[in-house]
Amino acid sequence: MTQTHATVDSALDPRTDALAGDWLSLRETAERLGIKTSRIKQLISERKLLAVRRGGEPMVPAAFIRDGQVIKGLPGTLTLLSDAGFDEVETVRWLFTADDTLPGTPVQALSENRGTEVRRRAQALAF
Repeated sequence: MTQTHATVDSALDPRTDALAGDWLSLRETAERLGIKTSRIKQLISERKLLAVRRGGEPMVPAAFIRDGQVIKGLPGTLTLLSDAGFDEVETVRWLFTADDTLPGTPVQALSENRGTEVRRRAQALAF
């Protein structure tokens, strides 16, 4: 079941933690984006940003923020993955798992402005 707010505790899943690397609290995410924490919660509920619960606190992968902005293409990719039935933890795994044909991970490709191929792959998951 797709959720609009992060409710899964990925601390139970060391693999996901390791894949994503650094994590930010909602407050830290808000500071990096120069907006209020309430706006971060809104972005998460609108699926424009993703967070998962770690140790009881919603956390955002640090790689989703670059140069004071959400990386280009992330919101559309999150929507496509949600439409394909991915929950938050599955989405993090997909975005941070290396794909030799990209090359690199989908989140790396997004941060390098190679989002078209990432979104094409995400869209194909729904079929």
